[in-house]
Amino acid sequence: MLLRRIYVLIFIEHGTRRLHIAGATANPTGDWVTQQARNLALHLDTRLELLALLIRDRDSKFTTAFDALLASEGIRILRSPPQAPRANAVCERMMGALRREILDRILVVNTRHLAALLAIYAKHYNQHRPHQSRHQRPPDTTTLPIRPAADLAVHRIRRHPVHGSTINEYQHAA
Repeated sequence: MLLRRIYVLIFIEHGTRRLHIAGATANPTGDWVTQQARNLALHLDTRLELLALLIRDRDSKFTTAFDALLASEGIRILRSPPQAPRANAVCERMMGALRREILDRILVVNTRHLAALLAIYAKHYNQHRPHQSRHQRPPDTTTLPIRPAADLAVHRIRRHPVHGSTINEYQHAA
């Protein structure tokens, strides 16, 4: 069906800025949100132990089962204050980036199409997109890029389109 609202559940690791797309649905419920949290816990596996805190809004879809699931993993739940979007600024900026870089440029046909677009974007975001708070490193990178002195003098850069021409990645040419 066209022209339906689709809801997306995302998780962001504040320290690394790593993006996790939990799922997309036209009819989010408390049970769906809890299941997406279970899926994320299974996906993160041992890295889940490194997470100490979850900041979430006060939406009724975040049920006590959702909170209990994460609390059982040792994650403390903080609810943001009412009507305070700046309380979770990292997530708010991520939602803005998703809109500006993907959703405002493409007509999304259905939930499956949106999930595919978001998977492509998450891979680009986590593996290539530089972040100022991480000294221009992507979330999945721990070291700074090493550039030979010859590359710095020539500055030849090659563009690689990731999704049509909506998202581009740039690399130094060899």
